[in-house]
Amino acid sequence: MDITLALGGGGMRGIAHIGVLRVLEREGIKIRAIAGTSMGGFIGAFYLAGHSPLDIQTLLEDAREMDLLRLRPQGAGLLGIHAIEDWLRSNLGAITFDDLAIPFAVATADLETGKEVVLQEGNVVDAVLATISLPGIFPPRSLNSHRLVDGGMVNPVPVAPAKALRNSLSVAVVLSPAEEDWSMDTESGVLEQLPVISIVSRLKQAQALQVFVRSWEITSRYFTELRLGIDKPDVIIRPDVHHINLLDENPTAEVVALGEKATEQALPEIRAHFTFAKRLGRRLGFKRKS
Repeated sequence: MDITLALGGGGMRGIAHIGVLRVLEREGIKIRAIAGTSMGGFIGAFYLAGHSPLDIQTLLEDAREMDLLRLRPQGAGLLGIHAIEDWLRSNLGAITFDDLAIPFAVATADLETGKEVVLQEGNVVDAVLATISLPGIFPPRSLNSHRLVDGGMVNPVPVAPAKALRNSLSVAVVLSPAEEDWSMDTESGVLEQLPVISIVSRLKQAQALQVFVRSWEITSRYFTELRLGIDKPDVIIRPDVHHINLLDENPTAEVVALGEKATEQALPEIRAHFTFAKRLGRRLGFKRKS
């Protein structure tokens, strides 16, 4: 059972990707390529660098004790990213895309042109730092003549880049809720999670900024559903993490468990794609395309 995996963005909700990977491994489903946006690129990089889901969970639990989100503005961002960069390089080293066992792609957005830039070569940490650069929170990342920011701006769930890596069953992990569940959302403002900002959250300027960020979240959800309708993954896994904030500090194990639960629920649909008739149809379809 070979699949190509598209890991979507969503800040700390992306910890659920660990649970997805754990269940896929346990069930013998072979991941042959991964494309990631934002936290999806972050988790995908660690996994393909040889870290097991348990290793990644442990690393993130340890990182939460290190205060990586520091209020040290750097460039055009409320937070500096030096602490995160140092932590990434200490754990991933100088690994490149060519060093990875299977194809990997990271989706980013070019701040100048507004176009998607898919990174597939060079240093993996540089690519991860670009795709997690949430505009306004972290500064843009200069790389290969581009000023890059979070890939979620143009491709929240990188299904198309994943399909371009390998022509196999495409599975998308979506961290935003389905449209019918939007009214159930109780998420608080992301800015309240930032140091110092919470102290001045009652000021009109801070409240206005929170309204803007909340509006961006709404737009992002609509855009996610639009891209899914266009790119058409074969299977969608949607962990129930809509209540988790982008920079929330929910217990890592609980978020991982939500990823596991959603993947277990999707297993019958995944397996249904590997019946003899389905496999034959895909094979014949691939031949016609070639």
